[in-house]
Amino acid sequence: MNLTKLFLFSILIVLNSAYAANAHFGMIIPSSNIVNQQDKYVQLTLSFSHPFEGIGMDLKKPEKFYVIHQGDQTDLLPDINKTTFMDHQAWMLKQSVKRPGVYHFVMEPQPYWEPAEDLHIIHYTKTTIAAFGDDEGWDSPVGLPTEIIPRLRPFGNYVGNTFSGQVLIKGNPAANTEVEIEYYNAQQQYTSPTDYHITQVVKTDAQGIFQFTCNLPGWWGFSALSDADYTLADPNGKLKGVELGAVLWLYFSPIKDNDSK
Repeated sequence: MNLTKLFLFSILIVLNSAYAANAHFGMIIPSSNIVNQQDKYVQLTLSFSHPFEGIGMDLKKPEKFYVIHQGDQTDLLPDINKTTFMDHQAWMLKQSVKRPGVYHFVMEPQPYWEPAEDLHIIHYTKTTIAAFGDDEGWDSPVGLPTEIIPRLRPFGNYVGNTFSGQVLIKGNPAANTEVEIEYYNAQQQYTSPTDYHITQVVKTDAQGIFQFTCNLPGWWGFSALSDADYTLADPNGKLKGVELGAVLWLYFSPIKDNDSK
C-alpha cells in the first residue's frame, strides 16, 4: 500500500470511529408534553437517530408501543403509521387525550444490529405528558428492564433547570452507570465545537442517581447504557452482545419576556 492510499485509509478509520462513537438514541418526540383544553390532541413521532447531528436510521416497527395512565396500560401499536424522520423510516401517532393525568408513552423496539460496534442495541424509550393540570404519578416506574426515573418533574421545566434521574436495571438502582445525553438539534441551528461536545456523558452515583443541567430550550434525551445478560444472533448467525438503553426524553421551555414582541 503506497503512502497516499495509507493516508486515505487512515482518514476513513478516523471518520468511521468518530461516527460510531456518537450516540444512538431511541426517540419519542410529542408535539407537546403538556395538553390543555385548547388542544386535546398530541402527535408523537417514534424514531432512532443521532439527534444532535440529524442523522437518522431506519426504525423497524416496534415490538411494543403503549401508554400508561393511572396504572392502566393501553396498546397503541396497532394505531401507528409509517412516516419519515431524518430521511429514514419512522412511525407516528396522533392521539387524543380526554382525561386529566400523567401519560407515560413507552416504546420497546426490535433489536438494532450495529455492525460498527459489533453488537445489538435495544433502547427502551419513554416520554411523559401531563394533561389538564394533573401531575400525579410522574415519578412512577413503568416496569421496563431498564429505565430512568425522573427526580425532577418531567414537564413544566425551564431551560437552565438541572435534571436529576435515577437509573434502574431490573428494578434496582444502577450504580456507576454511564448516561449519554444529547440535545435534539431539530433545525440544525447549532454546531458543536468538537465531536466530544455532541454527546455529553455523566455517571450515576452509588444509588443510580445523576444530574445534568440543560442549557438550551427544546428536547433533551437521556440514555443510560448497560450490557444485557444475554446474547442475540447477528446477521451471520453468530451470538453477539446486546447494549440496553434506558432512554427518557424531556422538554425544557424558554422563559418568555412579557415585554418582547
